[in-house]
Amino acid sequence: MADPQICFDHVTKNFGSLRVVDDLNFTIGRGEFVSLLGPSGSGKTTILMMLAGFVNPSSGAVWIDGRRIDHLPPHQRNMGVVFQSYALFPHMSVAENISFPLRMRRVAKPLAAEKVARVLDMVQLGELSDRRPSQLSGGQQQRVALARALIFEPSVILMDEPLSALDKQLREQMQLDIRDLHRRLGLTVVFVTHDQSEAMTMSDRIAVFNRGKIEQHGTPREIYDRPHTRFTAQFMGETNLVQGVVKSVSAHAATVECLGGHRIVVQPSDATSVGGQVVVSIRPERIQLGSQAGDGQNVFTSTVIDSVYQGNHLRMQLDEGALGFFVRSDRRFEEFRPGDPVYASFRPADCWVVAG
Repeated sequence: MADPQICFDHVTKNFGSLRVVDDLNFTIGRGEFVSLLGPSGSGKTTILMMLAGFVNPSSGAVWIDGRRIDHLPPHQRNMGVVFQSYALFPHMSVAENISFPLRMRRVAKPLAAEKVARVLDMVQLGELSDRRPSQLSGGQQQRVALARALIFEPSVILMDEPLSALDKQLREQMQLDIRDLHRRLGLTVVFVTHDQSEAMTMSDRIAVFNRGKIEQHGTPREIYDRPHTRFTAQFMGETNLVQGVVKSVSAHAATVECLGGHRIVVQPSDATSVGGQVVVSIRPERIQLGSQAGDGQNVFTSTVIDSVYQGNHLRMQLDEGALGFFVRSDRRFEEFRPGDPVYASFRPADCWVVAG
C-alpha cells in the first residue's frame, strides 16, 4: 500500500466475556473507499466506533497518519461521522445543522457561511438551506448528514449504514452520489454495511468480517470471483458449493471428484493438493444452459426442477444430474421451464476452490 493512513494494530474488543473484535490487523490507504462488510454481530460497527473514538479497544492500538489515536476523545480525531439515523437536530435548519461543527470549533461566522454555501452546493441542497429536517425526504436528510460530516474538512469520513433506511431506487442513486463525491474530493472513507451489492458498487476494497475477524479483504472483483473461504463465497451473493476430493493438479487446472461421483475440472488455488478434501464455488451466472451439449470441460445432463422469473434473468434449480445447481439464465438465450431436459456446462475458469 503506497500511502497507509489508518492502521489497526492487534486490536481486540471485549464486552464482558464476549469478544466482538479479535486481534484485528488491518491498514487503510489514504484516499481509499473501504467497506467493512458482514452480518449483524460480526464486529464491523464496533470497529468503526473504535476508529471514531466512541468505543475504546480492550487491547491493541489505532493509528492515523503515524499518530496513535486510541487514547484521544472523538473531537480530537478530525473525522466526520455519518450515522444510520442521520442524528440531525430537529429544531435547526439545514444550514444550522451543517454549520454546527464549525460553531463548536469557533469558526468566524463569515467564513462559516461561506463553507456552508459551498458544501450545500456540493450535495445539491442549496435551495433547501432554511428547511427543518422534518420537511425533508429521507434522501435529503442523508445529504444533510453527509454535508455536516464534510464541512470541517476531516481527514477521514466514517459511515455507519447511512443508506439502510432509504428505498431501493434512492439508495442506489445515493451510492453513486457518494462514490462520485469520494472520487472528486479524494476522501478516505470507511463504510459499514451488511449489503453486498452496496459494498461492491461503492468500494475500492472490501473487508469481509465474520465473528470479529476478517475472512478476506480485496477488491470487489477479487472477493466475488476468488473467495478464500466458504463463508465469503456464500455471503457475497449466491453460489453453488460442491464438496469433493482432489484427484490431480497441474499449473492451470485441477480435477475434483465430487461426492456424487461426478468429476469437474477447476482452477487450482492454495487450498488445492492431491488427495485433499475441498469445496468448489461456482456462481450461478457462470453456468450455461442449452438444449445441446456445449464445448466446455464440465458438461452435465440435467432437468429443470424450478424456474423463477426475475426480470432480466431466470433463476432456475436443476436436479441432481447437475449436482443440484442454481442457475441464472440470461433471457436473451433459450428459456427453459420445469421438466425440460438441459445440458449444464461451465469452464474451469468459472469455478474456484475455497477453504471449507
